[in-house]
Amino acid sequence: MQAVVWTAYGPPEVLKQMEVPKPVPKADEVLIRIHATTVTAGDCEMRSLKLPMMLGLPMRVYNGLSKPGRITILGQELSGEVEAVGQAVTRFKPGDQVFATTGFGLGGYAEYICLRENPSESVLALKPANLTYQQAAAVPFGGLEALHLLKQAQLKPGEKILVVGAGGTIGTNAVQLARHFGGEVTAVDRGEKLDMLRTLGAARVIDYTQEDYTQDGEHYDVIFDVIGKSPFSRCLDILNDRGRYLLAAPKISQLLRKGWISRSSSKRIITTSSTQTLADLRYLIDLLESGELKVIIDRTFPLEQAVEAHSYAESGGKKGNLVLTVVPDEAS
Repeated sequence: MQAVVWTAYGPPEVLKQMEVPKPVPKADEVLIRIHATTVTAGDCEMRSLKLPMMLGLPMRVYNGLSKPGRITILGQELSGEVEAVGQAVTRFKPGDQVFATTGFGLGGYAEYICLRENPSESVLALKPANLTYQQAAAVPFGGLEALHLLKQAQLKPGEKILVVGAGGTIGTNAVQLARHFGGEVTAVDRGEKLDMLRTLGAARVIDYTQEDYTQDGEHYDVIFDVIGKSPFSRCLDILNDRGRYLLAAPKISQLLRKGWISRSSSKRIITTSSTQTLADLRYLIDLLESGELKVIIDRTFPLEQAVEAHSYAESGGKKGNLVLTVVPDEAS
């Protein structure tokens, strides 16, 4: 089968399309013919290994000191069709249209993948009928991460929430889910993304290149930093008493200050990463099927243009999601 292989740590050009063995499902696995996958900021960070030291060093030790070894195909989420199932599989059958996260093993940038029927570190479910393969592939990672953190924050109707980095994969889901929970959303991102964020339900939008959102006199019950670039101390200053500060990509310094802040004030720092569950994915499916949650896709690229897709993802201008199409649209 064809796959885009991660050959070295470095720029997008380290991704090379080549022929690799087609996987064979074990007893508890399903073989999926992948129709679409995505390019996320996480994929780019993994590829270049531009990660915080507490993540980057263990990743290099695990996956290869000089180049990727154990994991050689990126891609954290996908959609496709079940081609075959192992003898112990009961939830799926050949022909089922599915979508999934891939877990730590990654592997979405390929024509086929084997996933466990009931994975412990990822999720696999039937694709919502009203979504294309391209749309479905762009749901699980950003949707589950945003839902998990917002549930941890226990956002209440009428509370004010600031979403920093609102225009990307997690952010577009966070804006819509916060609105679904009854929050009054202020969305922060670059100017060209603001109209889109208004259509997703943001009551107020801020172009961070033109305005300092920590100096405009507003205070919030919840601050959700999706991208790890909010000014920590100044955000604490604009967080109300009993406010919650959600960090999807916390820095070491922030983690070190987390305990002291929780002991010395009524404010909470929430940094727990998503524990992906089938129940949460089904919650998202209900919202997708009702039309309350929309999938935002900026651009689609064929799998063989993964290098170009990664370059665009790193430009900072991405609105919502980038999709890699493995099976052409007419066959989807």
